[in-house]
Amino acid sequence: MEKLHNNQNTNETSSKKTPLLSDIKVFLHEILDIRKDTDKKGTIEDIKGNISMQGHTAWVLVFSILIASIGLNISSAAVVIGAMLISPLMGPILGVGLSIGINDVDTLKRSLINLGVMVGLSLITSFLFFLIPLFRNETPELLARTAPDVRDVFIATAGGLALIIALSRRSKQTNTVAGVAIATALMPPLCTAGYGLAVGNLSYFAGAMFLFSINTIYIALATFVIVKFLNFPMVKYINSGKRKRVARFASFVALLVFAGSIYMFINLYKENRFKQHAQDLIDDIKKSGISIIDEVEENINYSDKSIKVFIYGNKLSTEEIEAWKQKLPDYGLNEANFIIQQGIDDSDLRHEVENLSDLYAQNQKIISSRDESIKEKEDKIKLLESELSKFYNYQIPFNQISQEAKINYNGLKQLSYGNIIKTNFKTTDTIIVFNSVWFDSIPNSVKQKILLNKWLKTRLNNNNIEVN
Repeated sequence: MEKLHNNQNTNETSSKKTPLLSDIKVFLHEILDIRKDTDKKGTIEDIKGNISMQGHTAWVLVFSILIASIGLNISSAAVVIGAMLISPLMGPILGVGLSIGINDVDTLKRSLINLGVMVGLSLITSFLFFLIPLFRNETPELLARTAPDVRDVFIATAGGLALIIALSRRSKQTNTVAGVAIATALMPPLCTAGYGLAVGNLSYFAGAMFLFSINTIYIALATFVIVKFLNFPMVKYINSGKRKRVARFASFVALLVFAGSIYMFINLYKENRFKQHAQDLIDDIKKSGISIIDEVEENINYSDKSIKVFIYGNKLSTEEIEAWKQKLPDYGLNEANFIIQQGIDDSDLRHEVENLSDLYAQNQKIISSRDESIKEKEDKIKLLESELSKFYNYQIPFNQISQEAKINYNGLKQLSYGNIIKTNFKTTDTIIVFNSVWFDSIPNSVKQKILLNKWLKTRLNNNNIEVN
């Protein structure tokens, strides 16, 4: 009886959990299901319609490559992004992935031919642009596309998946297409490859083309995977023998692409891991107090499995160098060739550095004292300017005033002026005093003085004027 009761409790618990799990499953299915609202026929037509690289599309490609080359030359990310938005590079790549997925050998041939045309036009355009001596300087934007990274594989795969999923919907998402064009960055590697040919640097050309190949293969591979997942209709052939040959050829190409992509990914992953471990080793060496100079990427060489460090300052003993080499397995660098290079005797160099440091400190003191002296002189100049402005406020154009007074007052025989400082022991003020002398024949000279006083106050706009 007790066992039956326990079974009932277990059934009740499982019945309570089952609806919740079922609801979660349905909810996740509705969110993540991409089969719904898929337009297979329309997607195939859209991809096939954008494969061709001729006519208008070819010229758009040429001009977009030219814009991207200019953007790389001036290190302008905005210009490069603008070029990627108008480029038609995605068409043939999507055509390759689609044709393999639906066993369409004719579309595969057409896609590969147009892909070759696309690459050829891009290389020729960028090559001719970078042949101009004015535009052959190396820039950070160009150098950033000379070698692939394992993260480029994830970008290309995610970009390809997002692109084909967006295109397979009935309502197309053009903003997704533009975003994938920017994220996967197909154009800059082609421009960099053209630059490598123009300057005769085959390593730049090979690295950039490798990066372009990775992006192309993984975008096509992502397209193939989604086409198979969504169960796009296969192309049917009347001749069963031809159908089998096409199916085998498509399967072979798909397997070849897949194997190549896996091989690329593994090699890039190993290279990236080797460089990261080597950098961790170098960082720990610096943390231990050892000074390292001339840190460049070329010092970590994956192909030779070599790591170079250049040490200055106190020399390391043979025991110390051997101790660091014995730590290589701890960093996953068992097969690495660790090379430490250091100067024979850098005591003179260190002495020179100390002298330069002392000279710099002395110069800083001299500059600081000069700054203080200059500030004092500037304060004195401001004070003198203030005093001069006060002085000029009490100056009047006497020659002009005297000539005007002579015209206005015919009986005026002589005119003089001066500044008088007057005080009533509470305040002090400066008074402008005019002394006037009149001809004896002029009657009522007192009244004339009053009029002259009013005129002078008005003319000079100053009430501190007296006329004697």
